[in-house]
Amino acid sequence: MGALARALLLPLLAQWLLRAAPELAPAPFTLPLRVAAATNRVVAPTPGPGTPAERRADGLALALEPALESAAGAANFLAMVDNLQGDSGRGYYLEMLIGTPPQKLQILVDTGSSNFAVAGAPHSYIDTYFDTERSSTYRSKGFDVTVKYTQGSWTGFVGEDLVTIPKGFNSSFLVNIATIFESENFFLPGIKWNGILGLAYATLAKPSSSLETFFDSLVTQANIPNVFSMQMCGAGLPVAGSGTNGGSLVLGGIEPSLYKGDIWYTPIKEEWYYQIEILKLEIGGQSLNLDCREYNADKAIVDSGTTLLRLPQKVFDAVVEAVARASLLYIQPMMGAGLNYECYRFGISPSTNALVIGATVMEGFYVIFDRARKRVGFAASPCAEIAGAAVSEVSGPFSTEDIASNCVPAQSLSEPILWIVSYALMSVCGAILLVLIVLLLLPFRCQRRPRDPEVVNDESSLVRHRWK
Repeated sequence: MGALARALLLPLLAQWLLRAAPELAPAPFTLPLRVAAATNRVVAPTPGPGTPAERRADGLALALEPALESAAGAANFLAMVDNLQGDSGRGYYLEMLIGTPPQKLQILVDTGSSNFAVAGAPHSYIDTYFDTERSSTYRSKGFDVTVKYTQGSWTGFVGEDLVTIPKGFNSSFLVNIATIFESENFFLPGIKWNGILGLAYATLAKPSSSLETFFDSLVTQANIPNVFSMQMCGAGLPVAGSGTNGGSLVLGGIEPSLYKGDIWYTPIKEEWYYQIEILKLEIGGQSLNLDCREYNADKAIVDSGTTLLRLPQKVFDAVVEAVARASLLYIQPMMGAGLNYECYRFGISPSTNALVIGATVMEGFYVIFDRARKRVGFAASPCAEIAGAAVSEVSGPFSTEDIASNCVPAQSLSEPILWIVSYALMSVCGAILLVLIVLLLLPFRCQRRPRDPEVVNDESSLVRHRWK
């Protein structure tokens, strides 16, 4: 989970900007990705005259500009539609019932972490917490866990209990759950949730990947496909207002009424975060012309728990320069006490360790996390509109002949791999230290043994040789 700020913004066009410049031709912000196999609804265009047959058309572009028009498909998973509330600045959350008798809590949905945790004690910034003593089905596992995020951290006791999702499933499921008893900058003023649902892979789970994640348990017990999808309907809306926006978390599949047009997929490069491959970045139709590995240093991920579009420092500097040169704005309206005018802020921030596609970008799309086929899908969202005009589109395929075949830096090591290497080195160092201790002790033990007069060592040989 990245920083969940209280008053942040979108890298989308604000309502007044759309009205002021409707004739803007190029998409103001385009984020091309590597395309994976398309769904059955997507038909690849037939190459026209003069188009080389061998040309690689495997690019996918996320553009924050008018969307394609298409009719939605048949309805499925209708019980899960509109089961989210929230906004990009404070996160989108889901209602859950935990324990026996059930205790109602609001749980933040985070695709950038893997632990399921709820407040287990009172806190000044939350209105309720999960009381394990009131649940007859709660079982402690006898150990605690600490999880750190880009902003904030918490420590909690690990146990298991029954969980029900009212808007989605009629039955309960036994899952691992951490009850938070200590936290720092995790629960913030103004939030309306009191727990976090990590939906990333078990590789990121703390204290180890052996702790089964919530979604893995749900897939097994509910017998649903290993897929979930999200729609967050806060595009272009204030993030610090008194109300909340809607959204949907579909666990187990895709709801056709939540998107229009086609779904385009990009491969998941590694199963820990939802790591994808960014090919290039365009501002006002012009590429930044950076090495594509710069966009993926040291990873590029899709994270609903991060507010902004976060860019590696070198990419961020290039974006700021391009925006200033093109006189384009990437803003979202904000609200503040006593303000009688509209206020806007920049919607992109620098990052030291990743490119993060956060909630402000995800709000423009219906995002499918297809874990079964190791891919992330994007489709235009019907709720991503400002004054009736769509603010996002997905287009493709386009040629990637001018882009490296692999934009993910080969030398980049993920955090789990670094932990494995660290433990291996510690084991080797421990073994070497043990051998040294044994070698240091052996000479003293040998000196205590009675000397055999018949045994000739090096010292006695030299002495006898001198007297001869």
